[in-house]
Amino acid sequence: MTKIAVVTGAAGGMGRAIVDRLVSDGFHVIGFDIDESGLAEMACAGFEGKPVDLTDPTAIATAFDNIAMAQGGLDALVNNAGTCLMSDFPDIPAEEVVRQMALNFTGAFHCCQEAIKLMRGRVGVRKIVNISSNGAYNFDAFDPPHYRASKAALDTLTKDLARRYATEKIAVNSIAPAMTETPLFNVVSEEVLADAIAQMPHGRAMRPAEIAAWVSFLLSPAGDISSGNVIILNQGRDVR
Repeated sequence: MTKIAVVTGAAGGMGRAIVDRLVSDGFHVIGFDIDESGLAEMACAGFEGKPVDLTDPTAIATAFDNIAMAQGGLDALVNNAGTCLMSDFPDIPAEEVVRQMALNFTGAFHCCQEAIKLMRGRVGVRKIVNISSNGAYNFDAFDPPHYRASKAALDTLTKDLARRYATEKIAVNSIAPAMTETPLFNVVSEEVLADAIAQMPHGRAMRPAEIAAWVSFLLSPAGDISSGNVIILNQGRDVR
């Protein structure tokens, strides 16, 4: 039976890499993104794009209801959608704090709520992978505090759900990458970006395909026994 996976933020740089990898792994991938044209560009066998505003809980619930009717259930969710809003403390507008949490945490929270309902009764270990950030732990990097807080909240959700659903065989993990080549590079100055990359032990940022490979591993049978973990990927930059 073909396994069904949802990937949020599917049309972004990291999202596309994750979708490509999971399709090649044999999943039927349903990609959520507000970028309709981006989803259309990704059309291929094994991929289905669904325009969804991930800041709208009603839109999220409707999208999962449609999956329930069309597919009968869900085997995996990858909460990849997110961004980094760059106003700095103490001059962060109130509306930016709300939007940052909505994009990086609240949308993932609602997706988890809906996904777990569709995972019940499915065969095998079902999986949730949340894409967090090394910025939740490394306070030497340039990340602003509302971004860090949103990703730390996501990791706490990971641990709670992992414990809550362990006996139901729903495994929940976070992947927390450091500098990775995505469109988020465009939100910082060249000087800040060069300084951040210079701190990476391999002398380069990581690539989306490398993060996608870790998602693939966690969704594979080898990942069945991992749950409640925050997997920090940073080339050994911040060993704790």
